[in-house]
Amino acid sequence: MGQDRRSWGFDPTTPNIARLYDYYLGGKDNFAADREAAERILAVAPELRLAARENRAFLGRAVRFLAESGITQFLDIGTGLPTQGNVHEVAAEVIDDARVVYVDKDPVVLGHARALLAGAGGTTTVVEGDLRRPEEILNHEDVVKAIDFGKPVGLLLVAIMHFIPDGDDPARILTTLRDALPPGSFLVLSHGTRDARPAAVTAGTQVYQGATSPLVLRTRDEIGTLFDGFDLVEPGLVWLPEWRPDISVQFDPPETSLILCGVGRKI
Repeated sequence: MGQDRRSWGFDPTTPNIARLYDYYLGGKDNFAADREAAERILAVAPELRLAARENRAFLGRAVRFLAESGITQFLDIGTGLPTQGNVHEVAAEVIDDARVVYVDKDPVVLGHARALLAGAGGTTTVVEGDLRRPEEILNHEDVVKAIDFGKPVGLLLVAIMHFIPDGDDPARILTTLRDALPPGSFLVLSHGTRDARPAAVTAGTQVYQGATSPLVLRTRDEIGTLFDGFDLVEPGLVWLPEWRPDISVQFDPPETSLILCGVGRKI
């Protein structure tokens, strides 16, 4: 890995995007630097805790939808620290022997994921990979062994593309991944937007400038282009609590969830 701050190497003194998310979710896998940075954002946008939980809930609903739609293999890139309702657990509630590959480049995430999955059997795999280099992920020996790209795949990019700066060409990343998927595959994506509350946007981007990766919030139109080549399923690109909710989540108005999300089927 490189030596710049985006290498995501272990450093407890620099706020880490996976550990910040863990803190928002009420987890314990974080350090003082993470908690201090998180509290700076929460002071301006206290709804972020609920938004993080709703983002996790969206992941669960989307995985369940994909499994019920016949998807049996999932590629989860930028998976983050394990918590409740992991992809393989949700998929297992619907189908037997779902194949799940978790990809991340954070060594702490990889260590936790491998420990959690030690007894999960051979249908779940953890791979080190960098979303900015999608070709390496697609050609990774363990990915090729676990995923049959001749059959539909569920590609999960949940709360990860907003850590990809424009200079790393998000469109190229999505095109490379999309072109590797057969028709009938799905893209599940959530992305922070600058169309949300200005104060929350300002606080978030400022804090993440000092973290392991900058936060790049995009407009609804910009996020929509990430679904090029996919048909959005109903209800389309919406705020987190609006995507096929199975319980009532108290966001008033819904844009206080701060994140847009959608599920697209490859044409």
